[in-house]
Amino acid sequence: MVSLDLVDVYANLFVQACNGILISFCQLLALMVIAIGVIRALIIFLNETLFKAQTFEAFQRSRLTMGYSFSLGLSFLIGASILKTMVSSQWNDIAQLVVTIVIRTALNLLLERANKIGQKEITGQEALTRTAV
Repeated sequence: MVSLDLVDVYANLFVQACNGILISFCQLLALMVIAIGVIRALIIFLNETLFKAQTFEAFQRSRLTMGYSFSLGLSFLIGASILKTMVSSQWNDIAQLVVTIVIRTALNLLLERANKIGQKEITGQEALTRTAV
């Protein structure tokens, strides 16, 4: 008969392995989202400055695209940090998680705020362009 201690050990190893896979997956998603956002922002900026000569709008649009990708990437990294701490029961790890989440959430809120301001600036610039034409 299999002892309950052995089942507990295998269950614990299984949970830790799954947790490690999920953490790596979240970090990979964050990396991919941020990289794609940077590439898209660069394409938008180059396309609009080279072919349309709208430097302000190109800058704002590329900045917004990059900001949205950074925000989503930070969300994936917060999830990975939570998963890292899920299997740890040490107070030091939990305190580090709290500090990490507070910093990343503050960055995320600042990015969202900057994105809203940038979106309003683009909308205002488009309205000015329409009325001038």
